[in-house]
Amino acid sequence: MQNPQNASAIRAALANLKDSSYDLERAGAKARNATLKTIASLLESKREQIKKANALDIAQAQKNGLSPALIERLRLDDKQIDSMIASVLEIEAQSEVIGEVLGGGVRPSGINITKVAVPLGVVAIIYESRPNVTIDAAALCIKSGNGALLKGGKEASHSNEILGDILKEALSVCGINKECILILTPKSAQDILKSSLDFTQNTAQDLANNLEQDSSQNLMQSIMIEVMHSREFIDLLIPRGGRGLIKFVLEHSKVPVIFHEAGVCHAYIDKDIDEVGEKYALDICQNAKITRPSACNALECALVHRQVASKILPSLVERLGKSGVEMRVCQKGLEILESLEFAREFKDFIKPAKQDDFGREFGELILAIKVVESIEEALAHIAKYGSKHSEIIITQSLQTSQYFVANVDASAVFVNASSRFNDGGEFGLGAEIGISTQKLHARGPMGAKDLTTTKYIVQGNGSVRL
Repeated sequence: MQNPQNASAIRAALANLKDSSYDLERAGAKARNATLKTIASLLESKREQIKKANALDIAQAQKNGLSPALIERLRLDDKQIDSMIASVLEIEAQSEVIGEVLGGGVRPSGINITKVAVPLGVVAIIYESRPNVTIDAAALCIKSGNGALLKGGKEASHSNEILGDILKEALSVCGINKECILILTPKSAQDILKSSLDFTQNTAQDLANNLEQDSSQNLMQSIMIEVMHSREFIDLLIPRGGRGLIKFVLEHSKVPVIFHEAGVCHAYIDKDIDEVGEKYALDICQNAKITRPSACNALECALVHRQVASKILPSLVERLGKSGVEMRVCQKGLEILESLEFAREFKDFIKPAKQDDFGREFGELILAIKVVESIEEALAHIAKYGSKHSEIIITQSLQTSQYFVANVDASAVFVNASSRFNDGGEFGLGAEIGISTQKLHARGPMGAKDLTTTKYIVQGNGSVRL
């Protein structure tokens, strides 16, 4: 059971965050945009400090034996920092979302109704590894006038601490209450507990006792459970991470949650393709699989129509084999490959597919391959194993593409294009706070507009309802 004094301290911090979020909304668009410009400037001027802090996280991750995929997500190099700066500036340049008129009109009764966009309030984001999410999420919350609670993974604590300092500095410079953003790291968590203690000569021992009493449950987990139970302070919770994190949040949260399931993305290669279509298929599968295999929009399964399998499979094996991709192929696909000639040096990259290889988010250079008899079989496979994230069709038949688009259930459907485009930056949002696979409130990449709700303003002249 959580220490009552700790719970009280956490709730006090959340109450302060909620109160401070109103200051951000009241600050106005000019101050919020100035804050975003200042964040971009500080990211540039503190580039070397960011990389040094990130190097500490990388070194610790390697020491702890984290997988290459997780270390890739953790890394902040010059390219990543440039990307963060570009995202913040793109978000700043977008039109104002708060107060945007979404509808309305004058009713026969004489009342004038206006529907406008307003902030959600406080958005909590829990994410694993990727420290760039700290900046992306904060920028979107600032643009949309929302307070933010940002809880990254412990493996990125050094990176998140310096990025949090940058966010707080930018808010202060621009005259906005810096308490409207709360960055939760192991250090800041202990600071929250310290704030609840009377600073006497026994303070250090009191803190040690508090932490010892929480030894049965990780301190950060205790804090997050309190967050997930605090509907009066937190308006939306967005978990970004693996199935374990999503499951934990859904089991414990009393706060509304928007999430995406694992990114199990498919590419269906249709029978109606010529040489140009074959090139599309190879280029798209290669791009979607190898450019960032740990990304949620990476390709995890290729579905190949039987009529083109003898043409596509050998070329696909050679193309992906050159990039070090292990291919787990269904029995029908293996039989086709065994009957054909192709570069034998790639034979070692082919493995028989097991049943649990389908519907699996590998997050690394592994691709499941299945031969299907028809588009209907492909759609049935996706319906059973997909995660409603991103689905691809490669075809030169307009009718077939329209049928696929109409019948596949996904947040984004790509016709002759890579699923790697399912990204807030690529969609013109600057960044995304997450890619929702749900159907309520928001679906797909979520930008600043998706972090708003609505308010009806009704104007009258002494109007009464008859």
